[in-house]
Amino acid sequence: MKQQSIKLLFIAILITFFVSSCVTTKEHEALLGRYKECNNDNANLKEQNRELSIRNTEQNAEIESLKSQIKKLNINIDDLKRENSYVQGAYDQLKNTYDLMLKESQNKLSGKDEETRKILAELQATQENLFKQEDELIKLGKELAAKKDNLDKLNAELMASKKAIEEKEKRLNELEYVLFKKDSVVNALKNTVSEALLGFVNEGLSVDIRNGKVYVSLDEKLLFASGRYEVGKTGKEALKKLAKVLEDDPEINILIEGHTDNVPYNGSGQIKDNWDLSVMRATAIVKILVNNSTIDPKRLMVAGRSKFVPIDNANTSAARAKNRRTEIILTPKLDELFQILEMN
Repeated sequence: MKQQSIKLLFIAILITFFVSSCVTTKEHEALLGRYKECNNDNANLKEQNRELSIRNTEQNAEIESLKSQIKKLNINIDDLKRENSYVQGAYDQLKNTYDLMLKESQNKLSGKDEETRKILAELQATQENLFKQEDELIKLGKELAAKKDNLDKLNAELMASKKAIEEKEKRLNELEYVLFKKDSVVNALKNTVSEALLGFVNEGLSVDIRNGKVYVSLDEKLLFASGRYEVGKTGKEALKKLAKVLEDDPEINILIEGHTDNVPYNGSGQIKDNWDLSVMRATAIVKILVNNSTIDPKRLMVAGRSKFVPIDNANTSAARAKNRRTEIILTPKLDELFQILEMN
């Protein structure tokens, strides 16, 4: 139930991403927190996959044990069949002897009382032995039937275990394929973006992969003048190149995050503090992406993080310069992964 709630929450977050191009900072913080929880669940899912593989190995060992038991039962059944055949032969031989003696006794009954009594005693002993052999034959038949029932039960358990293992292997393979495909998409996207923006690397732009997402980080000097939110000429060129890459792949969601340093911004106009500055910078970038490409605005979301997510906590000018940045976060859609989780 908990896992299903988390999945529903993550889907709600995604829908909110699609239908809203701008949210308040408080709402975004909450949504981002929930999204990170879903990423943690994704890591847990990989751990569950590893545990499933271990359980799969254990169940395979159990199947081998069942096969060994079945082999032993088959050997016991063969032995019982041979013993049954031997008893049946002995029974037939005794019955033939009994019939022969009965016939001979009938021929000797007249005038041979002593011999007749002897023959009758032998016949009685033979008959008792015959009954004993019949009882043994019935007992062996029951044992054979019981062992056959046990063998059928073991075969049924073996088939059920095999089917369950095959189903788990199928789900595991599907999940591994989706995760592999997602990683492949992320790597390919990172390479494509890096190639498209190669000329801006020395001007404060970097592309890397974190937590299964592609991060395009742009320093303040590439995009904005100090304390301003209008994008400069070089920054616009970089953003236009990025927009052309992103418009070709509708399966990628785009989040633009504005970040500032910890120096207070005291303004009296439209921008009053670092919160306002980070949001306005993110909004300025999203407008350039939309106006210079065919990207569906539903794929875009902006957020202002102010000074609260620094990449360098040192109280130096170099550290503050690193923190004054804009990050464009590219995330592949996870619809196929959710479908597999729903089936499980």
